[in-house]
Amino acid sequence: MTAFVDFSHVWLAYNDALLQQGQFAVEDITLQAREGEFIAIVGPSGCGKSTFMKLTTGLKRPSRGSITVAGRPVDGPLKISGMAFQAPSLLPWRTTVGNVLLPLEIVEPYRSQFRKKRAEYEARARDLLKSVGLGGFEDKYPWQLSGGMQQRASICRALIHEPRMLLLDEPFGALDAFTREELWNTLRDLWARQRFNVILVTHDLREAVYLADTVYVMSKSPGRILARREIDLPRPRDLDITYTPAFTDIVHELREHIGAIRSGSVPAELVRAAA
Repeated sequence: MTAFVDFSHVWLAYNDALLQQGQFAVEDITLQAREGEFIAIVGPSGCGKSTFMKLTTGLKRPSRGSITVAGRPVDGPLKISGMAFQAPSLLPWRTTVGNVLLPLEIVEPYRSQFRKKRAEYEARARDLLKSVGLGGFEDKYPWQLSGGMQQRASICRALIHEPRMLLLDEPFGALDAFTREELWNTLRDLWARQRFNVILVTHDLREAVYLADTVYVMSKSPGRILARREIDLPRPRDLDITYTPAFTDIVHELREHIGAIRSGSVPAELVRAAA
């Protein structure tokens, strides 16, 4: 089966001078994600997780190697992806539904039809907001929403144009533990209904194990894939699973990989296992 996301021996230096000096942000990244797969990328700060996201979306092009998404080479910004970040970055002068509609005003083929189909698009946005628990808040402004509500709206904005792939860069990192777990379930349910591909960058190992089908561990800069762990926990998952021995064993296994990276003592077998 052809992979939906396919990185083949990808290296990236941020400019020509660094390339000539052999200084890479990420090196020899090879991984494949099947269509509809949820993957998580974990690793220490500065390991290249966000660089990986830029490569996937076409915001950066590799210095070496190749990337394909949905069977096509990535040679520029992708239109089939949506993104959400740690900061929701909602426009303060727009209502919640107005913020969610923003991609449809920018991305074709929706942009050229926006005026004619505004009522249809707005109904879609309101339905999406209701599905994540924001019914009744559609016409509120960002300052009237809690941090968790703003992040829900940000995820809706990333999904309103029905992308085939959602990229999430530490989307829940600034939230308290209870809100973060609520949003894990919000994302879980959205993904279960629509089965878009997800690439989640996170420092939270519990988050990665709870949500993902596969977790990749990246090394310190220059970033390399040092371990790949399939999460063989049954779906659908609920928060009770996070207290089971099977769940905590996987988290501890991943934590050992991160600890080995920080100490500089990554066993050779881990590198071979990820290859």
